[in-house]
Amino acid sequence: MNKHRVIVLAVDGVLPMDLGIPTQIFNARPNTPYELTVCGDTDEAVTTSAGFTLGLTAGLEALAEADTIIVPGFEDFRRPPHPRVRAALKLAGRAGIRIASICTGAFAVAAAGLLDGRTVTTHWASADDLEELYPRLRVDRNVLYIDNDTILTSAGVTAGIDLCLHLVRKDLGAAVANDIARDIVAAPHRDGGQAQYITRSLPAPQATTLADTREWALHGLEEDLTIPELADHAGVSPRTLTRLWRQETGVSPHQWLVTARINRARELLETTDLQVEQIATRCGLGSGANMRARFRDAVGITPTAYRRAFQHGTAQRTG
Repeated sequence: MNKHRVIVLAVDGVLPMDLGIPTQIFNARPNTPYELTVCGDTDEAVTTSAGFTLGLTAGLEALAEADTIIVPGFEDFRRPPHPRVRAALKLAGRAGIRIASICTGAFAVAAAGLLDGRTVTTHWASADDLEELYPRLRVDRNVLYIDNDTILTSAGVTAGIDLCLHLVRKDLGAAVANDIARDIVAAPHRDGGQAQYITRSLPAPQATTLADTREWALHGLEEDLTIPELADHAGVSPRTLTRLWRQETGVSPHQWLVTARINRARELLETTDLQVEQIATRCGLGSGANMRARFRDAVGITPTAYRRAFQHGTAQRTG
């Protein structure tokens, strides 16, 4: 096999876990052509976000010789990397070298101007910052990674595993990617997107006029809970209830109830062995089919896949 040079760019404040993902996956193996190098702004050392110093084997000149460049996340992502780093990334991008970012590594690639006009992703908690600082790009918050051919971006931390295995799959096929996934005890491919990992919360109320009614609704999600019933409990007209509810929560009563029911469904999927149909009934989502459709719309994966990933004790049973 022809040699494939993978250069991992460790900028100052690099996140150790993000750095470890590509170095583990692209490390030398008998059945892969990857040759791994970790480089930085200098060829001496870089300080990680955890405070320890990481020795480097190359400087920025290594980027020009790469077949693939991986940019892990870094701590102070709102501050652009040194101009030397940005210039080296820009030259590599213009040369058509494949560049992939993990988590907040997207900020370094964006600072080099390589994400302009593209739809990209990053850690969901940093998405607003990325769009604010670099308004020429668009962030998709609901995916684990995005492949734009020579420019790839991934979501937070372990989504970097998904992205790196995807690169291996493109380069060498599914069998090799699956072998590496087994070696590092990771899923060869995960369904869904970041939505499954975001702790969804109901909109924070801006006033408390309907607080008692919202609490009452949370304890009766298995019921139909119509607007007239909610209004009757609050002692107001249905029209007034809808207006106040939206003022206090930012969403309609219907939207609020759907979010509350999905949250309850997630909780029951994580903590019980109830069937989907039983959970649908307990959450007021009607039939199992309706729950599956609404759950996938809200979370990005099926209830079964969510339970497999998050039910208490799953990791212990499968590890």
